[in-house]
Amino acid sequence: MIKITFPDQSVKEYNPGITGIEIARNISNSLAREVLAVSVDNELRDLTRTIDHDARIILHNFNTEEGKHAFWHSSAHLMAEALEILYPGIKFGIGPAIENGFYYDVDPGNGVIITEADLPRIEQKMYELARQGSPYKREEISKEKAIDLFGRKGDEYKLELINELEDGTITLYKHGNFTDLCRGPHLPDTSYIKAIKLLSVAGAYWRGDEKRKQLTRIYGISFPDRKMLDEHLHMLEQAKARDHRKLGKELELFMFSQKVGQGLPLWLPKGAQLREKLENFLRRIQVSYGYQPVVTPHIGQKELYVTSGHYEKYGIDSFQPIHTPAEDEEFLLKPMNCPHHCEIYKNKPHSYKDLPVRYAEFGTVYRYEQSGELHGLTRVRGFTQDDAHIFCRPDQLKEEFIKVIDIIDIVFKAFDFHDYIVQISLRDPEQKDKYIGSDENWEKSEQAIIEATHEKGLKADIVRGEAAFYGPKLDFMIRDALGRKWQLGTIQVDYNLPERFDLEYTGNDDQKHRPVMIHRAPFGSMERFIAILIEHTAGKFPLWLAPDQVVVLPVSEKYHDYAEKVLKFLNNYDIRTLIDKRNEKLGKKIRDNELKRIPYILIVGEREVSEASVSVRRQGEGDKGSMKMEEFRDRVLNEIKKQLDFVDQEYL
Repeated sequence: MIKITFPDQSVKEYNPGITGIEIARNISNSLAREVLAVSVDNELRDLTRTIDHDARIILHNFNTEEGKHAFWHSSAHLMAEALEILYPGIKFGIGPAIENGFYYDVDPGNGVIITEADLPRIEQKMYELARQGSPYKREEISKEKAIDLFGRKGDEYKLELINELEDGTITLYKHGNFTDLCRGPHLPDTSYIKAIKLLSVAGAYWRGDEKRKQLTRIYGISFPDRKMLDEHLHMLEQAKARDHRKLGKELELFMFSQKVGQGLPLWLPKGAQLREKLENFLRRIQVSYGYQPVVTPHIGQKELYVTSGHYEKYGIDSFQPIHTPAEDEEFLLKPMNCPHHCEIYKNKPHSYKDLPVRYAEFGTVYRYEQSGELHGLTRVRGFTQDDAHIFCRPDQLKEEFIKVIDIIDIVFKAFDFHDYIVQISLRDPEQKDKYIGSDENWEKSEQAIIEATHEKGLKADIVRGEAAFYGPKLDFMIRDALGRKWQLGTIQVDYNLPERFDLEYTGNDDQKHRPVMIHRAPFGSMERFIAILIEHTAGKFPLWLAPDQVVVLPVSEKYHDYAEKVLKFLNNYDIRTLIDKRNEKLGKKIRDNELKRIPYILIVGEREVSEASVSVRRQGEGDKGSMKMEEFRDRVLNEIKKQLDFVDQEYL
């Protein structure tokens, strides 16, 4: 008998060769109907694979990331089977599960073009195949046989992938008449897939290389029942209405210009004001935590980034070097701010009494993202990080790390991001060549992060292989109003750059010591943070942050002077106010300004002039009645205070 240990630490004995689905049935038939995959000693597997030894297992349903992964990966294969039937001779790239659904990159061949008009036909074929309940069968295969199989099919994409694999590690999955190169895991059979929607078609270069052939990428989503699909499609409609690209244009926040270049946003006056408000908010918090502002150039000599390791990491895929008239002189657009901050630290000697030293900068960096991966403000080629680097003694590391967590907590509360996940990202111990630095430094860094999260009482997932190339990190992923997950704040511990730049401080023993470096960015990047904030709030920013907080609508031209008086009064209290003097009907002006998401609309006419008052409308709440100007001022200031009552008001 073998012993199976469950997440609640209970143990049951089974005969060797038991499968995950059989264990689920042994517990209850209802569980067996819901379970989709199983983790065996942390390895995600098919439910139909046998277990032959003592093991710890976790059964996954659709409510888990692992369950969704198996479901959507299986759906990608189902779509591929449908495509192979409908488009004979089609060739397949990769077809993974993604955060929300799946896609497959395909080469239809023979001049065939698949468009969104074809998706309903493909979808219908998927439903037909799903109802057949074909089992997903795993098969281990030699490299020689795999090359022969896909060579006979003439599928150069699979052959390229196979040639990079080691013999003895290759598996196939078969269902119906379709066979694919795949690690799995998959569902027991296709009948689990009850609801399907193919969403879009896009172009994607093979392996993300613009020099390779452009394939057709088909995106889809699937669920165990129709109700879940309907709810998801409703959420997608909401997401379209909240799309930051659409709202950014309507609210006149930012724009892009082909002449300026792809992925390089231009901030319009209202957007610039929004950014400035965000930056000032964080600057004042940073000052209270002892940060010093610095400013560094947008470029640096190539040697700087060779020293830091960034050239090796980003150089090939970044903007090409800038060659000057001087012989052999090369500059790069900076991919990160940290090498510059290391040079600032090195500018003068430091004592152990000086540490920690905290440098902060809203620094713009540049990465040459592939054009197909650019997406509004969330994926750009030039972006500004709310970057800071802390140089501290090893005995100060945990305390400094905890203080950064406190700053991120303030930021998240200010923007009503209460639903977030904390992830400890460690290096992959099986692929140490992807990282720089000694095992000793990595172990110390990783342990410091784990201890700090425990002390703060944060429940953190540990993920191996997601660390930065120079050190482990703590990442904060928020869920927005639509339940989508975004990475924002990040904190990284780094023993490696101080070594590479030979950074030192004099200890109390009069000897030279190496400081530890902490990288941190509560917003992440200004561009991405603002994109997420726009979509999270649907453009209805909290009152304290809104670029325009109040708009005054005179009912006719003869009340313009009084509107100016209201404007001046409110501006004296730093309440951001403007006047809509257009010669339009009042109803139209109200509708137009509500579409601009301005929190307060003040209407002024004959009665308001005689009473020295304003008629107040609140965004989303309608008419609030007449108020004296002083009363309205107090209402606005109190609302702002309430929104940030957990933060010292001096931060505003």
